[in-house]
Amino acid sequence: MRHLSSTTFSRSQRFFCGSIPNWSRRFLLPILIAAVALISQTACTSMQVHLGMKVYLSKIPVKSIAANLPNGPGVAPGEKTPLVVVVQQPDGKVLQTEGAGHGKILWQDLTVTASVVSVNAKGIVSLPHDPRKSENQIGHVTITVPSHPDLRADLAIPVRYNYAFVSNFSGSAGTDGLNGLDGTDGTSGSMGSIDPNNPSAGGDGGDGTDGSNGQDGSPGGDAPPVQVRLALQSGAHPLLQAEVSAQGHNRFYLIDPNGGSLTVKADGGPGGSGGRGGRGGHGGSGGVGSPSGNSGRDGMDGHDGMDGTAGQGGAITVTYDPQVQPYLQMIHLSNTNGPKPVFKEQAVTALW
Repeated sequence: MRHLSSTTFSRSQRFFCGSIPNWSRRFLLPILIAAVALISQTACTSMQVHLGMKVYLSKIPVKSIAANLPNGPGVAPGEKTPLVVVVQQPDGKVLQTEGAGHGKILWQDLTVTASVVSVNAKGIVSLPHDPRKSENQIGHVTITVPSHPDLRADLAIPVRYNYAFVSNFSGSAGTDGLNGLDGTDGTSGSMGSIDPNNPSAGGDGGDGTDGSNGQDGSPGGDAPPVQVRLALQSGAHPLLQAEVSAQGHNRFYLIDPNGGSLTVKADGGPGGSGGRGGRGGHGGSGGVGSPSGNSGRDGMDGHDGMDGTAGQGGAITVTYDPQVQPYLQMIHLSNTNGPKPVFKEQAVTALW
């Protein structure tokens, strides 16, 4: 509800509740609040503008614009981070973009051009996973306003490597077993007679049928063997080069020892959950009579399926240059249900 101004709410309240008795308003106001919240999430742009939740920049005066990254000044390879644009009006009022800025400015009213980094239609900045594509470069975005061509904001976005990178080659999860079918209820017994002069027995109810068993979940997939190579990129600020390979796929990372890390995962995939056993059908009720019929027997519930077994973890081998030895604490390995990782120290030249 943070987008909902008091003015917007009071107008909506008068519209919906102006002619409604006071005693009933307390019941309708929660419905009103929920409805306005739904509009804020799903209504068309014009409706949001009409309600004051959004503004068209072409309809308001603008003095200046600026841009920032609220999560920090840089972006790491493979990372996504939000961009926020701030608009100041001549009277000093400040507005921000929708999304991470939680504001009223529509991204559709802005034009964003970018180099090195990419920016999508919702203002999310991203950088390619491969550090070789952005090394020694600085990202840059330029924001302009078509309705106010004299306005422009520029933002430099440095590439950072003090980031918790993850290279995941874990096995796939098993599929869940199907649930069993519920049994059908038994039919009710036929009616008899309770007339003392002409009594007759009620019919017995039919038995409910048994529920079927749930299917077993399938096993999780095995993780492949994974090779990790590490080399030190020397310089005024040394960085760690990493190459992670498995199944013919190579992934590269550049890691800052000051706050960065790399987690390599080759865990066995979890087994699928077993399906739920079907519920047994209820026995039919005995028919009324003299005497009344017996109720039918309830069917047996089906057995739940067994969970699938977890897959095997992949073997991880880490080959590192002797210069990397002081930085090995930056490397985290996980291969649940697999053999103990192997570390090999030997000369490793620059990876690119």
